[in-house]
Amino acid sequence: MSRYEYKPFHYEVAPELSGKPAGPYPVAIVGAGPVGLSAAIDLALHGVHTIVLDDNDVVSVGSRAICWSKRTLEIFDRLGVGERMVAKGVTWKVGRLFHGDREVYSFDLLQQAGHKMPAFINLQQYHVEQFLVERCGDFPDLIDLRWKNRVTGIKQSDGAVSLKVSTPDGDYELQADFAVACDGARSPMRSMLGLSFDGTQFDERFLITDVEMKADFPSERWFWFEPPFHSGQSALLHKQPDNIYRIDLQLGPEADAEEESRPERVVPRIKAMMGDRAFELDWVSVYSFQCARLERFVHGRVVFAGDSAHVVSPFGARGGNGGIQDIDNLCWKLAQIVRQQAPIDLLETYNMERVEAADENLTNSARATSFMTPKSAMERRFRQAVLKLAGEVEFARALVNSGRLSLPCSYTCVADKDEPRRSWPDTARSGAPAQDAPLDDDWLLSRTGTGFCLLFVGRPVPDPQELPDSVTALEVEATDIARQRYLGNETGAVYLLRPDQHIVARWLKYSRTAVVDAMEAALALNQENCNVTN
Repeated sequence: MSRYEYKPFHYEVAPELSGKPAGPYPVAIVGAGPVGLSAAIDLALHGVHTIVLDDNDVVSVGSRAICWSKRTLEIFDRLGVGERMVAKGVTWKVGRLFHGDREVYSFDLLQQAGHKMPAFINLQQYHVEQFLVERCGDFPDLIDLRWKNRVTGIKQSDGAVSLKVSTPDGDYELQADFAVACDGARSPMRSMLGLSFDGTQFDERFLITDVEMKADFPSERWFWFEPPFHSGQSALLHKQPDNIYRIDLQLGPEADAEEESRPERVVPRIKAMMGDRAFELDWVSVYSFQCARLERFVHGRVVFAGDSAHVVSPFGARGGNGGIQDIDNLCWKLAQIVRQQAPIDLLETYNMERVEAADENLTNSARATSFMTPKSAMERRFRQAVLKLAGEVEFARALVNSGRLSLPCSYTCVADKDEPRRSWPDTARSGAPAQDAPLDDDWLLSRTGTGFCLLFVGRPVPDPQELPDSVTALEVEATDIARQRYLGNETGAVYLLRPDQHIVARWLKYSRTAVVDAMEAALALNQENCNVTN
């Protein structure tokens, strides 16, 4: 029996079924998982009204996505749920890798201090969705959550999207300026538009289960190649809140999913791993997976995000984190378009940047799967040699792949590759996400606002009349941490951040003209000034 109590959300008859106009609304969001709910909140923070349509009326069954990375937590913090997630979740930064019963090595994902958010937390998806639904309630005039509203058809014209929606009380049509498809890996929206979903299907099957038990395991990621309790395969252990532990066990390509899901098959496997410790099964699933994506994420006025746009293996925590980072990239752009402050062409930058990020995630996921499931004797011998060597010399550890853990993408289509090589940090180049740093009474990323932001690091903020309209200016003292992350050996610098906190450009000195040109390029208003970093 699941420890989490699934309570249905309140269903209401759609106003369109009572004869009220069916829009047009600015944005319709299809799917109320973490990605769709985050999109609604992000757009609400920009003052954009959304309708969220979901065919269910409860949060996701089972823990599903559990590992949330630092960058994703920073995005959730901007959306207003980050601190609550960290308080509930299990914080971790150390991973341990075993081969058989031997620990090969361990790693620390966040060795530096001075970050508000931890490297990772483990928190079940149902908790995340619950927190997001409750946060949506803070915007009653901007977010309309419609449960038991299933999208069954779609048409679009040059200026609008028309959705056919089925409910327990009948069908209706809804008009929106844009639709955002966040309806998961089996996306009906994708099928309705006849879009191909190309990639690689992996035959290997894995058992994924949550067990409730009292144990003294540390808050770390433990991964085994060929563990003594599960011969010849791999295993993964993660601690979650509420005495829940996530266990992944590789089963092989011939495993029967229905048979392996039966308790009489699952329980002996868990006992072999955990010994005589008492436990209860909380959730069980057997899966295989694919690494695939749409060729394009933008199709007219329909935009795909999260698993509807791309899917990866679960090793590396790149699925849920990638989906939230899609929304982080998309929503400020969509808000600018809806408010007629940017052309619809700005959506093309979402397509380019998030396709780039998806390809990075797909490459890492495919490589992890190949290392974890060698297909030939030669590949297995190579893996054995790498694991042996990794326990002796550090350089070999880069060859071990149990899932390269999620990192945010630095967009090369933003960065100027010809930028002069000065002594400031490469991690703070154009296209990279801004690094957090402590301020006197707050955190840097908590102060950047919802629009463009200028960081004056080690330099005074100019007179407000010298700043472009609607730009936040933030003076950052050149502390040791700020210097390390933004200055290097320079005495001061000026950074322009987009609303998603990615760096547009950086300069040694402030120039209003340069900043305006950079903003126009970021908004697709001035394509001639795309490479604006000096």
